[in-house]
Amino acid sequence: MHAPNFWYNSPQRPGFSARILAPLGQIYGFATAWRVARPATLSPRCPVICIGNLNAGGTGKTPTVIALLNMLIAAGRNPHVLSKGYGGTFTGPIRVDPAQHRAEESGDEPLLLAAFAPTWVAKSRSAGVKAAQQAGADVILLDDGFQDPSIKKTVSIVVVDAALGFGNGRCIPAGPLRETIPNGLRRADIILSIGEQAAQTIFAKTWGHIVPCRHFTAQLSPLQTGLDWSEGRYFAFAGIGQPEKFFTTLKRLGAHIVGTQPLGDHQILTPALLKRLQNQAQALDAQLVTTEKDAVRLPQAFKRDILTVPVRLEISELDALQGYLLNALNRA
Repeated sequence: MHAPNFWYNSPQRPGFSARILAPLGQIYGFATAWRVARPATLSPRCPVICIGNLNAGGTGKTPTVIALLNMLIAAGRNPHVLSKGYGGTFTGPIRVDPAQHRAEESGDEPLLLAAFAPTWVAKSRSAGVKAAQQAGADVILLDDGFQDPSIKKTVSIVVVDAALGFGNGRCIPAGPLRETIPNGLRRADIILSIGEQAAQTIFAKTWGHIVPCRHFTAQLSPLQTGLDWSEGRYFAFAGIGQPEKFFTTLKRLGAHIVGTQPLGDHQILTPALLKRLQNQAQALDAQLVTTEKDAVRLPQAFKRDILTVPVRLEISELDALQGYLLNALNRA
């Protein structure tokens, strides 16, 4: 989704639009608070780690899930991922098979995550949990289920972009939040802020005083593929929450970016759209490049012609986070 600029004004200076929309934001916040206060209807047999956010739009949940999967697998656990499959047609529960399924069916994030661990799509999270348990999961990573009260969680992790923080601190449509900060953080066990050190410093200064739980920091870094990005010319496109972050990553790798095309989050990559992008790149004597999440939505005919830049999450105090999670899972 494309966020209005005023959503990320200073909380002290929210702007005229935010003030006008404030009553609607308060209603939205009250409605969410009422909904999430309902008791859980399912207590899974295995522990559940929920990865969610307070903000609408991308904050880095998918790289976080990948990092946690790698951590848990290294610790000898058998984690499964459960997603609603945003943008897909599956109702589920169905286990995603990257060799057979397409992003239009499963959603792009589950298709990407299925390359790392068993991943389920289910519109009913309760049905998805039961399917994962029956398939042998000993821990379930619940992707984007923080505002869903139906499943009892063992650990809830709220992911936030350190540079954007919680925006102007107001709920949709007056701000970027799905629920009020006090109500959301009261249910969180961990806050994971993602960004470079300068952004982390600003986040801590702006929001640190209201964080009531453990706070870990992390940074997204491109996976080294051996490609020398300083050679050649590139035309970059991205259909993620914040396309500009991808373009900045490429520039920091030393890539000569001669054109960019931001797209909507989860936007369908039709052959007509991709052909237009190819023509633009060819006119600039450039190579098309996109994100790992966009790459899973590419039609087969285009996959070989478009470069991909995978990123991975580097977590500060990784051992401390791993110890926290494993202790919580062992107690569950």
